[in-house]
Amino acid sequence: MSQPSENKLLNAAVIVAALGYFVDIYDLLLFGFVRVKSLTDLGFSGQDLTDKGLSLQNWQMFGMLIGGILWGVLGDKKGRVRVLYFSIALYSIANILNGFATGYADYAFYRLVAGIGLAGELGAGITLVSEVLPKHKRGLGTMLVASIGLSGALLAWIIEHNFHWRNCYFFGGGLGILLLILRVSVAESSIFRQMESNSTLSRGNFLALFTNWERFTRFLRCIFIGTSTWFVVGVLVFFAPEFGKAKGIEGITAGNAIAICYTGLILGDIASGLLSQMFKSRIKIMALFLGLDVVAVLIYLTLPFSSPTMFYASHFLLGFSVGFWVIFVTIGAEQFGTNLRSTVATSVPNFARGMQVPINESFKYLKSPMVTGSVITAGYIVGAVCLSIAFIALWGMKDTFDRDMDYVEDI
Repeated sequence: MSQPSENKLLNAAVIVAALGYFVDIYDLLLFGFVRVKSLTDLGFSGQDLTDKGLSLQNWQMFGMLIGGILWGVLGDKKGRVRVLYFSIALYSIANILNGFATGYADYAFYRLVAGIGLAGELGAGITLVSEVLPKHKRGLGTMLVASIGLSGALLAWIIEHNFHWRNCYFFGGGLGILLLILRVSVAESSIFRQMESNSTLSRGNFLALFTNWERFTRFLRCIFIGTSTWFVVGVLVFFAPEFGKAKGIEGITAGNAIAICYTGLILGDIASGLLSQMFKSRIKIMALFLGLDVVAVLIYLTLPFSSPTMFYASHFLLGFSVGFWVIFVTIGAEQFGTNLRSTVATSVPNFARGMQVPINESFKYLKSPMVTGSVITAGYIVGAVCLSIAFIALWGMKDTFDRDMDYVEDI
């Protein structure tokens, strides 16, 4: 297949990356929707619904840390397209098996394997799209991938409302298998093919990210600017029932909160992507949305909400404020040369997601009766740390909007 035309935004690479991310997000968020139902069905109750839920979420995120390195390295060594399809296959199979879970141990194992698979699709897709599109359309391509993909959360919400939790996992796995069966033909990027022909060039060397101080700090910056996203989604939204109860609001469900948050996130991604194109800057728009994130978190934690409707509305604002995910993953792909691009573009979002493990554990510790005894206070503290880290990482970062992608890292 020939390389996609520069005038064609909706090429095969963009379509497959977007559909793959759609299924990715469905599977990634599904546990949040079915956490209470599935754990209750497996015999857990009370505080175990929160603690076991945190633990299972951590297993999934740990898997994503492993997969972030594995798939990223393979993407630079074997190609972006291969990783795209193999990662979809792995998380699809894992989620089908998850539907057969009988207890905590196998549930945790399936979330670990699913996490490894989920780690590969976005990085491979964004790397491929960023390389096959010209720089003036690169941001629009990644915006389409992110906004279409994130709508998978809304499908998960609909399916969860109408089917048993086991069937929800079967459905998600089936979607991934269907995408593989369709086998839309996607060509490898010419930039990768050119690099692949150079047998002396070091490719996918993950350790090279740690052997040069400038490259190492560039890598850390790319990770930490996305830290607040997973505080918002993994703590404030995932545990919306607990936060609602602390504010005296009953009847809040995590499923509704996640769906509303992701509706805002989709619109935020479209807005941030278009603004980035309009102002020809990734960094300025990233700073704008981080500022909005501060406001949204303060509103969520501070205001006394008079009804569930108003409380749910704050989740929409939270989602919109972290709608910089499209810019975040694009920055990761643009900051590094072709021989490390997949390694970074895949590991960065997954390391950022993996930050949810220390975020969760910090939140769990701080909300305990022996420390603050309050989810609200714990939310303030953890949120302040996450957002401060993001602003510090963004400060002085080089903008990559106009950067050509056909270059390599000197390793």
